[in-house]
Amino acid sequence: MRNLIFAINLTADGCCDHTKQFVDDEILEYFTHLTRESGLHVFGRKTYELMVPYWPDVLRNQSDTKAEIEFARAFDSVNKIVFSRSLESVADRNTRIVRGDLQDEILRLKKESGKNILVGGVDLASQLIELGLVDEFRFVIGPVVAGEGRRLFESVSLPDRVRLNLVESKTFKSGSVALRYLKQ
Repeated sequence: MRNLIFAINLTADGCCDHTKQFVDDEILEYFTHLTRESGLHVFGRKTYELMVPYWPDVLRNQSDTKAEIEFARAFDSVNKIVFSRSLESVADRNTRIVRGDLQDEILRLKKESGKNILVGGVDLASQLIELGLVDEFRFVIGPVVAGEGRRLFESVSLPDRVRLNLVESKTFKSGSVALRYLKQ
């Protein structure tokens, strides 16, 4: 059975707004490795529309840093699913839209053989956490206090708290810290 992994960048004060993040080549390399280890990325419409066309354009233009190009290459190569009722079409290869029941589809995908499933963004991930379907959490905490912006899990309504077990941590040269937790 495949695990569902939620990965996200955060500021030190828990802001998950992508415009407030600290991302350097070392962090991009971390996410490139995580992307290559997964067999499927799952997004909601908003996150998908942030990622595409941005990363495919990086890959086409080849004018960014080596780390950005490598992440774009990894992103482009992985299969993707977008859960959306409003998105009419997708602009990149290896992507399909799913309009059905989120819980049923994720449970079906987890039962398939293959590499783990990676979920990004906030809204879809929050729904999956509420449903108890996330098996692993990867938080990269940047050395920034945003002071404002959307906070992670501010709209999550859990029937009970989710207990996590820290299984790995990594400190980057920048002062960012990657934390890997498994759900207990």
